[in-house]
Amino acid sequence: MAKCFSFTSSRDKCYRWSFSSAGLRSLTANLGDGTFVHSWGPKAHKPDKPTLLLLHGIGANAMWQWGDFVSPLSAKFNVYVPDLLFFGDSYTSRPERGEGFQAECVYRAMEAAGVRGRMSVVGLSYGGFVAYSMAARFPEAVERVVIGCAGVCLEERDMAEGMFKVRSVDEAIGILLAQTPEKLRELMRLSFYKPAKNVPSCFLADFIDVMCTENLQERKELIYALHKDRKLSDLPKITQPALIIWGEHDRVFPVELAHRLVRHLGNNAELVILKKAGHAINMEKTKELYKHLKSFLIPKLESNGKSNKVD
Repeated sequence: MAKCFSFTSSRDKCYRWSFSSAGLRSLTANLGDGTFVHSWGPKAHKPDKPTLLLLHGIGANAMWQWGDFVSPLSAKFNVYVPDLLFFGDSYTSRPERGEGFQAECVYRAMEAAGVRGRMSVVGLSYGGFVAYSMAARFPEAVERVVIGCAGVCLEERDMAEGMFKVRSVDEAIGILLAQTPEKLRELMRLSFYKPAKNVPSCFLADFIDVMCTENLQERKELIYALHKDRKLSDLPKITQPALIIWGEHDRVFPVELAHRLVRHLGNNAELVILKKAGHAINMEKTKELYKHLKSFLIPKLESNGKSNKVD
């Protein structure tokens, strides 16, 4: 029997409506070589507003991960929210899978959208890897960077030495790219300090069918690329002011990686640990995350004589 209703698809339509209501429109940049980057951007870019780029993690598309933030942030920023390659409507036929290539494509997509001048970049989880790479590759364009629960300073040996809850990259992929309700429940237990209980399998199966089956092989390759031959000694030190924000009980990227990143960056980095939070800080600690984003991103506006009132 054909499925007549999808909660996930309906929720996706609600997010589209909320993004449009926040003053954003759907944009697609054709970068050539079979690469297309979809993003949400302002219907009218206002030169007197600073630009803010929000990068999502592995999982659902960008709307699901930033839906609670676009409306309040759009009041102060020209907000751009891209789908990273192989998520949402972004895709490439090129073989590159590293976060550096993602960073390059996002940067080029912003150029195609007419973005000029400097921007702040916020990245959650996988998006944090891309945000860090953007800051390192395009220092003239990235003014400030926020890294949320993203183990950019992990090393390949960390898994063998027992830092993570999984013992291999393949085991991690089986959870992060869950293809069964049981695996999705496991991902929820890893991602949330207080995961939802008794979620019906039909809802989980529907979410997987809509959000987790497309471009599955390519997404696997993205994760392999993050881990392979990774060494802290190869990680460039970004020079922009950086906010490192983490869930105290993150079991995807343990909080030790936050402290390691701060040590790597030195005085440029500010560390915030959110209490009673896991990996999904955008969902578990929405108000706190928004508060810290404001306090970190807004001060640069005050020197221009603008009000420091944000709410």
